[in-house]
Amino acid sequence: MSERRPLLLAPRQGLIGIMDFVLLDRIVALDGGRVIRATKNLSLAEEYLRDHFPGYPVMPGVMMLEALVEAGCWLVRLKTNFRYSLVCLAEARNVKYGRFVTPGNTLEVVVRSLKWEQNEALFSGQGTVATEAAVTGRFRLRYYNLGDRDHRYQRTDERLIESAKQRFHTLGGRALADRDTTANT
Repeated sequence: MSERRPLLLAPRQGLIGIMDFVLLDRIVALDGGRVIRATKNLSLAEEYLRDHFPGYPVMPGVMMLEALVEAGCWLVRLKTNFRYSLVCLAEARNVKYGRFVTPGNTLEVVVRSLKWEQNEALFSGQGTVATEAAVTGRFRLRYYNLGDRDHRYQRTDERLIESAKQRFHTLGGRALADRDTTANT
C-alpha cells in the first residue's frame, strides 16, 4: 500500500487551495483538555446561507458537523500543546440532526474526548439551540505535521502552528487554558 499524502501540497509553493475560515465564534469553557464548550452565532450574513435555502436560510448539516470538528481540533491542540500543524477529520459516525439552526440562533457546542491514540483521537459532540439538539455524533480526528512526511514542509508547519495559537487566543481559548491547569494530563 502506498503512503497517503495530502492532496493540497505543491512541493515548492507550500499549501495551496486550503479554505481558511473560522466557524466557531467563541470558546466558552475548557475542562481538563477533555471537554470544550463553544458557540456559533448564526448570522444572515453567512455566505453559505444565500443558497441554503433561498427564502428559508438554515445552517447546512455539514456546517453543524464542522462546528463539532473545530471544537474537537482545539482539544487536540490543547492536549498536544500545539505540537501538530494539521488536525483533520478522519471519520464521522452516528451523526444525527434535530432542529434547524436559523439566523439569530446560537449553536452551543459541547465536545468530549473519548479515547486518545497515537496521532488519532475519538470524540463525541452535540450542538444545541435553546436546549434542543441540532446535531449529535461521534468523530475521529487525525493529527500530524507535514514536515514528518517531507522535511521541506517544516517551515509551513511552524507557520500553521503559530496561526492556530493566534486563533485560539482570539477565540478566548488561551485565557481559559491558562486557568485550566489539568489540560495536558
